[in-house]
Amino acid sequence: MKFLIAVVALIALAQGSFAQDASDLERLSQYFEEMKTKLTTDLTEMINNQDLANQAQTFLADKKTQLEPLATQIQEQIKTYATNVEEQIKPLATNVQTQVQPMIDNFQAQLEAIFKKVMEQTQPIAN
Repeated sequence: MKFLIAVVALIALAQGSFAQDASDLERLSQYFEEMKTKLTTDLTEMINNQDLANQAQTFLADKKTQLEPLATQIQEQIKTYATNVEEQIKPLATNVQTQVQPMIDNFQAQLEAIFKKVMEQTQPIAN
């Protein structure tokens, strides 16, 4: 009888030990499942980020291709505008120079006269 009680107690202890092992195994399985889910999520996110970078590069290349003709057209328009402005300003500049040149010549003549007079007056002092 004592033997039977000892066997039943041993079986009960073994059953409890197996239950503890099953609980540990369940937690270990859950841990591995969480790790698998996290790795899958991280890997998917990295792939999506790479896709996003590729999409951004493709988008920029497409927009550059679309904008190059527009940039060329704008550059041609600016050259045309600059030529037109130059054609309009050139006669104006010539006209201003024609009007101002006599005044400059007159001013220069006056300065030369003043300089000559100062030189004539300083010669007697130097001797």
